[in-house]
Amino acid sequence: MSHGPDRTRNGAAGPSAALDSFEAEVLALLPSLRRYSRSLAQSDADGEDLLQDCVEKVLTRRGQWRGLNLRGWIFTIMTNLYRNERRQQGGRSFVDIDDNSHLPADETDNDPLQRSRLETALYSLGEDYRAVLMLVVVEGYSYQDVADMLDIPIGTVMSRLSRARQKMTSLLNADNVVTLRRPK
Repeated sequence: MSHGPDRTRNGAAGPSAALDSFEAEVLALLPSLRRYSRSLAQSDADGEDLLQDCVEKVLTRRGQWRGLNLRGWIFTIMTNLYRNERRQQGGRSFVDIDDNSHLPADETDNDPLQRSRLETALYSLGEDYRAVLMLVVVEGYSYQDVADMLDIPIGTVMSRLSRARQKMTSLLNADNVVTLRRPK
């Protein structure tokens, strides 16, 4: 009597069950990886390219994963891929010609410019500050996890996060200033 292709004689999961589980865990991380890649790359298209490169590298190097903190391992790979790409680009700068601001977006707030202002403020942060802010605030990682992923001291994580929050607050508050004129 067969126990199926993924079972050994005693019913334990075999190697292909482990691979399926690994791939399922990677798939479950795609939404947060997509957010992080887009925040690093500052564009949807470049973010998707970074995400694809990261997933490809993760799948081809799954044998290097030691079975602990898959999420942290993948985010570290993505961060390193982004840094390597930036180093290779050197001083080159690109203009995003895929401006999709004309496309309608679901607005859930009374301020239709809120998303645009938030993106502008986020992208005005240096990449080191933006990475820490996204990993701690949006993705919910601990300071220690972020320190390990970015290979920086925990104090640097806290400092960058504090400065990023201050700058975001300052930029978003500055956008809300409305000059009122006195009636004559």
